[in-house]
Amino acid sequence: MPDTPEPAPAPPAAISRRRLLGTAGATGAAGLAAGATGGTLFGTAHAGSGTTPLTSVGSTAHPFHGPHQAGITSPLQAHGHLIAYDLDPGTDRRAAAALLRRWSATAAALMAGRGEEADGTHMSLDAGPCALTLTFGFGAALFDTLGLTDQRPTALAPLPEFSNDALDRSRSDGELFVQIGADDALVALAALRAVRRAALGTATPRWQMTGFNRTPGATAHPMSQRNLMGQIDGTNNPLPGDDDFDRRIFVPADGDPPWMAGGSYAVVRRIRMLLDTWEDLPVADQERVIGRRKADGAPLGGDTETTPVDLTALDDAGNPVIPVNAHVRVSSPETNDGATMLRRPFSYQDGLLPDGAPDAGLLFICWQADPLRGFVPVQRKLDRGDALSPFLRHEASGLFAVPGGAAEGEYVGQALFEG
Repeated sequence: MPDTPEPAPAPPAAISRRRLLGTAGATGAAGLAAGATGGTLFGTAHAGSGTTPLTSVGSTAHPFHGPHQAGITSPLQAHGHLIAYDLDPGTDRRAAAALLRRWSATAAALMAGRGEEADGTHMSLDAGPCALTLTFGFGAALFDTLGLTDQRPTALAPLPEFSNDALDRSRSDGELFVQIGADDALVALAALRAVRRAALGTATPRWQMTGFNRTPGATAHPMSQRNLMGQIDGTNNPLPGDDDFDRRIFVPADGDPPWMAGGSYAVVRRIRMLLDTWEDLPVADQERVIGRRKADGAPLGGDTETTPVDLTALDDAGNPVIPVNAHVRVSSPETNDGATMLRRPFSYQDGLLPDGAPDAGLLFICWQADPLRGFVPVQRKLDRGDALSPFLRHEASGLFAVPGGAAEGEYVGQALFEG
């Protein structure tokens, strides 16, 4: 009988690569939309510069309690669920408050990796927290339903209609909003199930959407995400440590109404990408539509991904290097009176449409202290002349007031329901 050779030990280089394939995206923060990143569609979180062991995919945890809710500045996760609820008929303020209390307790346990306290499915029983976050918000209709119309923020006024909108109202808006993200699919789904179980008898799902990003550790070194159009996202995004970050993203302590102190406003849009049409374009034409090179994300006329976008650069014929209708130019803060927003989207793929085209695109989520100064002016500009618009369909929309984080012993939204 021939001898069976022993497997050769892995060379040192293999060990190094194992570490390199750790959670490259586990550090860093979600990016702030800017002209250098392509505005409202492009500009997702740029990964940090360090590498971490593979085990950190499971062990990474974000705190539930704090001045702001998790899931706003937390690094992008690989799996996400967005779900909106409407209160069941007859649900009063006390019952709604009890639901937020249950949701908060559930979120605190799951985010700490204590699934046995809240996960009746046991789907996440063997896993760590896996960077799980749960974020809760309120739609405009909630305030009328609960007799809290005088507490509805002015910033929660309905978004204007845009000419490119083709909105399905059954998948838009909602009285309650929940965003779930995690780096493990089962952990994210277990959280979704736990949220739904806690809502039984009080609120009914209105719509649900599921998305994804590149898994932490999928690249040999930390780098920006790519979206479904194949474009690199997340270049040169300002970080939460920047001087004006809190002012642009979070409602100040003396903001109006007082219960929104430390909170933010989330705009949620389901944007289908016409991928078949897009992929038929030559790469050079795609780059002119976006204003960036596809291979490395560098702005047209620039050297690397992190080269600042130069909107004044001209070619030898005197024409703008970045076309006048390129997405990065039209959405740039420089062309929108400084309007910016924190973007934290997920991609989605929901099978095929009846014509065989992919039902795929972006679950766009952006955060700002005031959507009338963040999302609205940029989207109006894009609506009037963005070269990318012919390749997109805006199919669902929502605006939600997301209150500040809960302190120990409190629940999200307590200042609204009990203030």
